Amino acid sequence: MTTLAPSRSARLSLTPKTPLTGLLDGAWWPRSRDLAAELPPLVDALEERYGRITRVTVNPTRWPVVPHKVPATGHTVHVGWFTEQDPDKMILLSYTTGRCDLLVIPPEAEPAAAARLMATAAVPGSILAAGVLMSGEAATGRRIRDARNSEDAWETDGGSTLPPLRHPVVGARMIPLPKNTRW
Repeated sequence: MTTLAPSRSARLSLTPKTPLTGLLDGAWWPRSRDLAAELPPLVDALEERYGRITRVTVNPTRWPVVPHKVPATGHTVHVGWFTEQDPDKMILLSYTTGRCDLLVIPPEAEPAAAARLMATAAVPGSILAAGVLMSGEAATGRRIRDARNSEDAWETDGGSTLPPLRHPVVGARMIPLPKNTRW
């Protein structure tokens, strides 16, 4: 008797149904770069909203192996690749609904970064492309790491905040400088 491993659900964030259309319909965070293993749960998750997904296109720079066909629940998904396509985007095609464009978050992304990207990609009417979102997140990640590193350095150097003044300065006043002074 063979037992099948339980299928994992797709980590997916979709834009709400609205008349506003944007460049992306949401984001997907796969667990690996194995397209044959990752695609079936994604297709299953999208079936209710988009109908039967029959074709998928990717950029091969992000996927080490791009299979031509991937079995999904009850049908086969045909997979194609285009080097001209944004490497951080996947296009899924359905006969009934049309097209779904998803930002593909790298599997090795930190959970906080993935959460920010998934939320941003699901904003209705957004005009931000997949590559723009990824480069923006890379910059945000660097700023966060730099801030943590500088805070850690401050704390390990013995630095701390200044203690509050015991007695505030009372009655201080400004002394005006003479108007026409030449230095």
